[in-house]
Parts: sequence; C-alpha cells; structure tokens
Amino acid sequence: MSTHRAALTIADDVRAGRVKAVGLVRETFARISAVDGQYNAFTGVTQERALAQAYAVDAAVEAGRDPGVLAGVPFAVKNLFDVEGHVTLAGSRINAANEAAQADATLVRRLCDAGAVLVGMLNMDEYAYGFTTENSHYGTTRNPHALDRIAGGSSGGCGAAVAAGLTPLALGSDTNGSIRVPSALCGIFGLKPTYGRLTRAGTFPFVGSLDHLGPFARTVADMAAVYDVMQGADGLDPMCAQRPVEPVSDQLSRGMDGLRVGLLTGYFEQNASEDAWEAVAHTAREIGVSRELVLPEVERARAAAFIITAAEGGQLHLPHLRTRRTAFDPLVRDRLTAGVLIPAAWYLQAQRVRRWFSQRVREAFREFDVLLAPATPCAATVAGQETMIIRGRELPLRPNMGMLTQPLSFIGLPVVAAPLAVKGPLPLGMQIVAPAWREDLCLRAAAALEQRGLAVVKLPLTAAVGR
Repeated sequence: MSTHRAALTIADDVRAGRVKAVGLVRETFARISAVDGQYNAFTGVTQERALAQAYAVDAAVEAGRDPGVLAGVPFAVKNLFDVEGHVTLAGSRINAANEAAQADATLVRRLCDAGAVLVGMLNMDEYAYGFTTENSHYGTTRNPHALDRIAGGSSGGCGAAVAAGLTPLALGSDTNGSIRVPSALCGIFGLKPTYGRLTRAGTFPFVGSLDHLGPFARTVADMAAVYDVMQGADGLDPMCAQRPVEPVSDQLSRGMDGLRVGLLTGYFEQNASEDAWEAVAHTAREIGVSRELVLPEVERARAAAFIITAAEGGQLHLPHLRTRRTAFDPLVRDRLTAGVLIPAAWYLQAQRVRRWFSQRVREAFREFDVLLAPATPCAATVAGQETMIIRGRELPLRPNMGMLTQPLSFIGLPVVAAPLAVKGPLPLGMQIVAPAWREDLCLRAAAALEQRGLAVVKLPLTAAVGR
C-alpha cells in the first residue's frame, strides 16, 4: 500500500515519474472507503479537490517543473483546520450549521503549495477538549492496533489515519497533549513545536494561550520536512513569532552527537505505569543516559494549566453555553461550564505559576539539551473505560491521559512524541523535550533513536484488512 511508505519516498517517486499522483490519490480514497469504517478516522473527504491537485502535480512533472518537496503526498487535517468549501466542524454539532470556509488555513495552503494533496478532514474530541476522541456526535475513533481501544485525543483521527496507513501525514493541534497522546497510543511520530512557531491562522481555537499546531508522520524525516514547509511568519496570526525560517531537515544526520540528555523522573515516573516507565527508562539506558532530573512543583504547574484551559475555553464558548447547552457533548459542556465559573483571581495566580515554572525549566536546560519522559501514563485503554490504574491508584481516565504532557504544553516547549520499541501489540511513546525554539534538538534525538531501532513505527495488524 503506497500510503504505508514514507512521504518523502512517495514524493521522490512522483517527481521522478515512477508514480502518478492521480493514481496514488485514487488508491488512497479506495483504501479510505474500504477500511475507515473500522477506524472512524475521517469525518469528510475532499475527493474532487484532491484529484484536481494531483492532476496539477502530474502536469508539472511532465512539463519539467518542480512540483514541490511533498509532490503528490496525501495528507489530512484535524477538522478544526479551515478547508475551502467545507464547514470547519471542530468536532461539534453546533459548528455544523456554520458557513463553509472561504479559504484554507495557512498551514494547509503551505503544504499544498509544496505539492501535498489534501484528502480529507479527521475526527477529534469536541472543541479539542479531551484525550480520547470519543465524540458523541461523530463517533469514537478506534486504535488501529486494537479496535476495541481508544486512539487518544483530541487529535485521535490524525493518529489513527497515519498509523493505519490511510495517509502518510496529518496535521493536528496540541493544547495540553493532543498531538503527543494520540501519537503515543497509535505508535507514530508527532511534533508539538514551540508556542508561536507555526501560525494558527484559519483554525478553530480552544485555548489561545496554549494552542499549538503540528504534524503527525511515520518517519522523523517526513515530520521534519513537513515542519520546514510550514514555518514562517504570518500576519494573520498575531501570536506567530516573527522569526526567520530555521530548517531542521538538514540537521537530522547529526543525531545525538554532543547532546546532553537527561531523564525526567519524580512526577513523570510516579504517574506512569510500570510498563510505560520501563519502556522510557530502557531507551534511556540504551543510549547511555545516566543523569536524571526532578522538576519542581510539576503537580502545581499541571493544576495551573487546568485552570487556564478551563477558564479560557469556557469564556470562548460562553455564548453557546447560554443559548445551546443541549447541543454540546455532555462531558465537554460540563467542563466548559465549570471553566466559566472560575474566579479571575485563580486565573491570575495560575498565570503567575506558569511564569515561575517556565523559569525553573529554563534553568534546567542550562545543564541539558533534551529531556526524556513518558508520553502517556499507560497504553491505549478500552473505549468507554472510565478509569485507569496507575501505580495502584485509580484515576479518572479522560482528564488524566494527558497528565504527563500537560505540564510541558503549559510552558510552550517543543516536544517530539516518539514510538518506542516495545513487545506486544499496544504502542507506548516517549516525549523528547527541548528548550524553546530548538525543535532541531528534539528532532535530531528522535532521528537518532529511529536509526538505532529504539523508536519504531509498527504496521498495525488491522491495517492489513482491505489491502
């Protein structure tokens, strides 16, 4: 199946004329039609548009023009990205009544300008408020490695689509872990860049001070290439940093040479299952990591992140909470309502904690270049499961699947989620954390792990169905 191949390999074949983009797109839609019923990753497809894009790519090749670094590569986006001519659902029933988007989100346009072909929109938790993609309106997205289990969230459709080989690339969002959690549970790579690195123009927001956008991929090189294409200032997003483009693809071959790597323990060990922790600790030992670090007050940082998330999210949706309460997913509605009721003094104190915690972590990076930590407390749980057992403690599942990602989103650091080489059918992932604006460091480390066979993307057994 072509979409199980690396995106850059596909693009090389298209540019060389060995593969036609039109044929690849038709194959992609045939596979989506045949097997997505078992995953529920897609909420819509863009067949007419994709074929037109593919014809244009093939025409450029035949004319001797460069169609772009991602020539003919299919990709899909979380359904909070604007796609011209389609309603931006953001996982909600309320948004379904909105008018269709008049233009593509900036990142969608940049990928298409690089030759990539948009094939559809992907399922998510309503308004990105969740870690499981069990959506009461559009259904549960299933994990390709075990169809009775969750794909993670809120970008669960992205994780499932890439893991199952429905598309080699996807774009998602990460507020508290929504790229890293599904990447880890579905066993693929995901990148949450530094806050403000990539423009959010043309996407439906969740928490303005925490939202990030980023790619999912099956190889580090693919992820780096997509990231490079998407970089650049954008006047349509005032929070997008006015920084020069800093390509990372040419940095991957440097690997871990000279990198000072540390293992985050304390909170990150205590809130991971034995299996999840041992997978990370084993990887650290294999690459010779001997230094550990305990960050201060991580629990307090996570509590502050909860307050900021609930308060900003609740205020964003307050008009509809007043007028269309019954149209919300009940669990999302209750959390947003609680956020509206948070006192302003709590929110201000949470922002103070955020500033304090960010300063403490910056100090830690004086001694380290990258830090390693588990991505999720455990492997994918059964769909509908309400609790999980971590180190003998029973915890509510939905808010706590992101308990290891949330403190790092909170301070806007770049993080790669990498799938670890583990026995058994269910994947486990690791976070590779770098200082702000140093995506090159966490991508270099991920590439080194991939090359050594310590970060491995496995083909799910269910992905063979319909091939």
